[in-house]
Amino acid sequence: MASHAAHPRARRQQILFDEALPVDHRLNRVYRVGAGLMGLFLLAFGILGLTDNIGFFDTGGNMAIGLNTNGALSVLSICVGLLLFVGMVIGGNFASTLNMVLGVLFILNGFLFLALLDTDSNFLAFRIQNVLFSFVVGLVLMAFGMYGRVSTNLPHDNPYWRARHPEAEQRALTAGDQVR
Repeated sequence: MASHAAHPRARRQQILFDEALPVDHRLNRVYRVGAGLMGLFLLAFGILGLTDNIGFFDTGGNMAIGLNTNGALSVLSICVGLLLFVGMVIGGNFASTLNMVLGVLFILNGFLFLALLDTDSNFLAFRIQNVLFSFVVGLVLMAFGMYGRVSTNLPHDNPYWRARHPEAEQRALTAGDQVR
């Protein structure tokens, strides 16, 4: 019953998300395309929202590309779109991490404004279509960001698999030393 307490726990290596994948990894294109497409869409949405000369915190029914907007949401969309576009240009681990972080923020934003629908605190003029869009974009960005980092069947040369299975890597190193 207490046999598990007698064995010291094996220490697991900590995964450093920014340093585990090489910069020229083949998945770099996925991170870049994901960041670029989302960035361009948000940039277009923000620009179209600003062309209507609507109030900065106006909660009226101003629409752009099928989503409700106001000046604040348009400016925020332009800023996030530019950030995602910069992620596409830089690429690599930066784009992957940026996609994951922004994906989580989009999902949290969706939950926040779902709670604020039909209240006076809905300062970004969200409607249900904005909430659903925020959830979808968040999930897509997270999927792009986690692509190649999280899976049940990562290849054994993947740095994330090696970090999760240090005993297998140690056995491989020991076997390699014995061959020499």
